[in-house]
Amino acid sequence: MSAIEHPLTPRPLGQLLVEKGVISEDQLRIALQEQNKNHLPLGRLMVSLGFLSEATIRDVLSESRGQESIDLSQVIIDAQAIKLIPKDVAQRYAILPIAVDHARRQLTIATADPDNLVALDQVRALLKEDYRIQQLLAAESDILRGIDQFYGFELSIDGILHEIEPGEMDDPPLPAGVNEFSQPIVRLIDALLSDAVQRGASDIHFEPEHSFLRIRYRIDGVLRQVRSLHKSYWPAMVVRLKVLSGMNIAETRAPQDGRISLRLSGRPIDFRVASHPTTHGENMVLRVLDRQKGIVPLPMLGLHEGALATLKRMIARPQGIILVTGPTGSGKTTTLYSILNHLNTEKVNIMTLEDPVEYPMPLIRQTSVNEAAKLDFASGIRSMLRQDPDVILVGEIRDYPTAEMAFRAAMTGHQVYSTLHTNSSIGAIPRLLDIGILPDIMAGNIIGIIAQRLVRVLCPHCKKPYQPAELERRLLGLDLDDPSPTLYQAVGCELCEHQGYSGRLAVMELLKMDEDLDELVARRATSREIRTAALAKGWRPLAEDAILRVLEGVTSLDEVSRVIDLTDRLR
Repeated sequence: MSAIEHPLTPRPLGQLLVEKGVISEDQLRIALQEQNKNHLPLGRLMVSLGFLSEATIRDVLSESRGQESIDLSQVIIDAQAIKLIPKDVAQRYAILPIAVDHARRQLTIATADPDNLVALDQVRALLKEDYRIQQLLAAESDILRGIDQFYGFELSIDGILHEIEPGEMDDPPLPAGVNEFSQPIVRLIDALLSDAVQRGASDIHFEPEHSFLRIRYRIDGVLRQVRSLHKSYWPAMVVRLKVLSGMNIAETRAPQDGRISLRLSGRPIDFRVASHPTTHGENMVLRVLDRQKGIVPLPMLGLHEGALATLKRMIARPQGIILVTGPTGSGKTTTLYSILNHLNTEKVNIMTLEDPVEYPMPLIRQTSVNEAAKLDFASGIRSMLRQDPDVILVGEIRDYPTAEMAFRAAMTGHQVYSTLHTNSSIGAIPRLLDIGILPDIMAGNIIGIIAQRLVRVLCPHCKKPYQPAELERRLLGLDLDDPSPTLYQAVGCELCEHQGYSGRLAVMELLKMDEDLDELVARRATSREIRTAALAKGWRPLAEDAILRVLEGVTSLDEVSRVIDLTDRLR
């Protein structure tokens, strides 16, 4: 059975509008009399009679039914969804298919009348399969305008490129009064953004060369070229991207930053946009900020049971500082947001200072550092401490003033989270010493240090078993006399786009501080001494956790070697 996302016995629209005080009883009576004559939907009649606006109807329905409303001007439509519902059906019932998720068996549609069961029955009959129907409320005129736009034009990347001949895109500005959707370049950008999100890209690179434009996606941490376009496409494309992200289209020689907020695949997606001048034109990179993927529950981080228990014990400490270390793109932000999401309740005041805020979260007070307003990390922490916080997230500890304020917050009864650029958890200690933090201050105030990397997961459909060679056995720490375990290597199939990998997993080392380790830190012990003491307490280094994933068949030795140095294991 398909699920319909509204109550089974909704109150009539007219009654709702009267109860909200939006229209009078007299106005409702007039609209009902008109409805008896021409049998049009009540909402449409009220708008035509001038009693209220479509936006008012949408907001009242959204509030009373607990349904999400949607602004179709900020939506990128899924071409696959459009193909499921014929244009005449969409026009007859004023519905617009927005997104389809075949894996979850869900079709998302925009509707102005969530009580129209005939329309939903018709959609269900067209699907002929067990699909769940999610309804989002939208203004009827926006839906009808959307039907004219999206059904009238090609939406696939290849189809749009066939419309454009190289050399035709030299005049990017649109004439006044022209529907921008009639311009192929507008649909091309929409289609590329949609394609990148559907393929799970974390970044989109637009790279102009001497005679062509290269488009690459970063998927599972690895850049992959997806398109090469004629250089003449780029001027109009860069103007469109700048308009969407609020940049200055006249400025081409200086770097710029912007942000795009759209709705793709039925959910809100943000893009952080950065332009950079190069010898062949402006280079543009879009960071995809998908809240659905960026904020995951702690158990979904993929930690082993023992490591997850250690992390929860660290989080349970009421005051102190927890550091997450690793290079750019190692998942530090995802881990921190997952921890904050775990802590986020009405009883706790959580405040963050980031550069910039990536994922907006309810209840949490989030602030972006702002050089123009002289709000840096150090002054931001000082200001936050006057806001009665329980938990503070500092985006990154870069210098002594930031580190000093972070530790001051930790010493005054707050739980502080931050990131630090070091290669290992133990390496954070000498890094903090180098910044200028005294060992006496560190001892007793650091709850724990997490170091992490992201490794790609082998595609379960095509991974191939093999017996490891002698060198691989040494890297794995196996006895040469023992029977060889079965390892797996990447192959590639259609399901993983012939990459051999699908998705990523965090590999972590969690150094939980205690009195013995604090004493070593206080007397400036060497990294080797701290490592020996940690190993004696059951600490598992990053390489050990990664090797365990290889032996479990989750990832390959080649992939682990790509992100983690295993050469020390050959000694």
